[in-house]
Amino acid sequence: MVSSVMNIEPHIYNELCSYTLAHAAPSFIHQHVVDAIHAQTCTACDRPLKLAFALVGLYLHIEKEFTGKQVQLVHTKLARRKQSWPVFLLPQSRGAITIKDVIAAPAGAARDRMIHQWCLSVWEAFCDQRPAIIKLLTEHQIL
Repeated sequence: MVSSVMNIEPHIYNELCSYTLAHAAPSFIHQHVVDAIHAQTCTACDRPLKLAFALVGLYLHIEKEFTGKQVQLVHTKLARRKQSWPVFLLPQSRGAITIKDVIAAPAGAARDRMIHQWCLSVWEAFCDQRPAIIKLLTEHQIL
């Protein structure tokens, strides 16, 4: 279940998940939705792994142009190692675009573009964490 930090109504999240999981593109756009929503709604009470994986996914998607499938493979590689995950600071603002903006876009290319814009908006909100994400990925020989 998605956190209620931003007053996300479960039916909106479920509708977007239905859209992305049924998406015909092999890139697995659903991964980007998961990363954006987790970064945007994460709280200090959540396990550090949740935000670490979300930020890794957003970084790889936005800055390295990874597909959702490629991000998922990186998450799998990272999950194989038992470790303490870094704790990332939560910015007060987590991006101007929300899941409600995404679901309001017409299904198809317009919504897919909005998912990308959402990811960009959330990643920009966490830009101070960029060096730590790069360090994490370098340590794990991803970059």
